Amino acid sequence: MKALLFSIFSLGFLAPNLLAQTLEAKPDDPAFEKFQPVRAPAPASLLLQKGDRLAICGDSITEQRMYSRAMETYLTVCVPDLEISVRQYGWGGETAPGFLARMTNDCLRFKPTIATTCYGMNDHGYKPYEESIGKRYRTAQTAIVQAFQAAGARVILGSPGCVGLNKNWDAASVEAKNLNLCTLRNIDVEIVGQTHAAGFADVFWPMLTAGVAAQKKYAPTYAIAGGDGVHPGWAGSFVMAYAFLNAMGLDGDLGTVTLDWKAHTASATKGHQVLACDGREIKVKSARYPFCATGDASKDNNIRSAMSLIPFNAALNRLTLVVTGAPEGNYQLQWGEQSRRFSASRLAKGINLAEEFESNPFSASFAKVDAAVATKQNYETRQIKEMFHGPEGKLDMQTIESLTERVRAPLVESIKTAFVPVTHTITVQPE
Repeated sequence: MKALLFSIFSLGFLAPNLLAQTLEAKPDDPAFEKFQPVRAPAPASLLLQKGDRLAICGDSITEQRMYSRAMETYLTVCVPDLEISVRQYGWGGETAPGFLARMTNDCLRFKPTIATTCYGMNDHGYKPYEESIGKRYRTAQTAIVQAFQAAGARVILGSPGCVGLNKNWDAASVEAKNLNLCTLRNIDVEIVGQTHAAGFADVFWPMLTAGVAAQKKYAPTYAIAGGDGVHPGWAGSFVMAYAFLNAMGLDGDLGTVTLDWKAHTASATKGHQVLACDGREIKVKSARYPFCATGDASKDNNIRSAMSLIPFNAALNRLTLVVTGAPEGNYQLQWGEQSRRFSASRLAKGINLAEEFESNPFSASFAKVDAAVATKQNYETRQIKEMFHGPEGKLDMQTIESLTERVRAPLVESIKTAFVPVTHTITVQPE
């Protein structure tokens, strides 16, 4: 019976009414008719621990250093109290068996305490599903989880993403490949249950559904999976980052500043300090940033489009202003160089500054941290691919590890140096 059910799942023909309670909700769109994504397990609590050493593992999509960069920057500035350190291990063209073969040499030597994986894109062979594909993938993915666990690391097993159209793939071909990837996603869910892995990051389903939604909202040519149908740009990569960060059980509460209109006083939660308040203007010093998407148009415009497709700001990026006791009417809220109009009732409920103000007082400092993260992750690719697996590493691995770590250390320090408290002013004036 188990074999039969697995076979039905594999082919994507499972009738929705058979196991309706075990499936993800599907948008009302014929594009999703054949897909049967089993319900993903949600994190019961925060999976990260203070001082965790995070390993981000995957194929060329990881080696692009886009979703991994967004993840590291978020963990650095949005939850600095956790003191998470990050390394990325992306390798173009890699499969799950390929990473399994190199994980001891490249990854486990640095003693990660938690890891994310993102394999399946190359494992699916860019063709319709076959039992041999699932068997090989299941075996390798299970072994990866067990190897991490044996080394004392928790694992968030990530599913593959989705594919899209390119010059060689028509719609039917893309659908067949995505049904294959959906099957590998479902296998990952099973592995998480069987191995008691720490968590599961559903990359596939949010990417697929967001991609279809984007084509309706923006343009039929919107390519969530990237121009080549495989390697997502910043929009698709940001959906991936959201999937992994969400799987970590982060609550997204980055802090609250509260202005008592009648008392002319203000207060702030942990990570933020009120320096002054005259009842209408609040000066705040913040050691915790919101995630910002301003500056580099080619990058941040795409990230903002992704933010409109997923609940990133609501779930993971809430820096809130609450104004209590203000008389009925409308108010101009100014933060940095921008201002917005809100009613007293909206202000009383709370305004998510991170969502309402794309450009804000944190933007410049955020960009410096993000650039430092990019530089470090660029070197990590060179460290592993060129040095560890080059003639130098083959000759004397211990020396090469020591040498490259000496080069990497100041790059890590530059991230810490860039991350400085931001002093900013919030002004609320009645119209």
